[in-house]
Amino acid sequence: MSAFDWSSDTIRKHPFQTAGIILFLLGQYLFAVFFLYGFWHKLVKGWLWTDIMHGHFTKRLAELVPGSFQALYLEHFAIPLAMPIAWIVTVGELIIGICLLLGLAVRLNAAFALFLVLNFAAGGFYNLTLPPFMIFSVLMMLLPSGHWFGLDGRLYKKYPGSLLFR
Repeated sequence: MSAFDWSSDTIRKHPFQTAGIILFLLGQYLFAVFFLYGFWHKLVKGWLWTDIMHGHFTKRLAELVPGSFQALYLEHFAIPLAMPIAWIVTVGELIIGICLLLGLAVRLNAAFALFLVLNFAAGGFYNLTLPPFMIFSVLMMLLPSGHWFGLDGRLYKKYPGSLLFR
């Protein structure tokens, strides 16, 4: 794995690489904060113990073209499973946010974030923020940001066979 050497010598010799890594990590932390905000919003609004998500799904279904993929997704999957989905999304946002802040299992959590975002799009909740989230999720899956600054690098040294910390 390619851990970045944060020594002043390396930073001086590779200023563009250092700047790129810092910008990427800032993006990762903003991504994490967005997911933590999503968790907090759903928690304080009571999504885990009310039918709020069911209401959002039902309202969105009425706005979609009948028979479209998004309408079928909502009608046959999301609406019947609204409460488990509310839990998966809310707790998932918490897990993703914390792990990305810590640099822990970054690639796995980026894949989980991509899964959630793709499901938002599948349910017809598509907006212009989704493509950047999808692209950044893929980039976090490809790049070793948890090794640049986070727990993944240390844990990978301790558990080199683990896919969680690659």
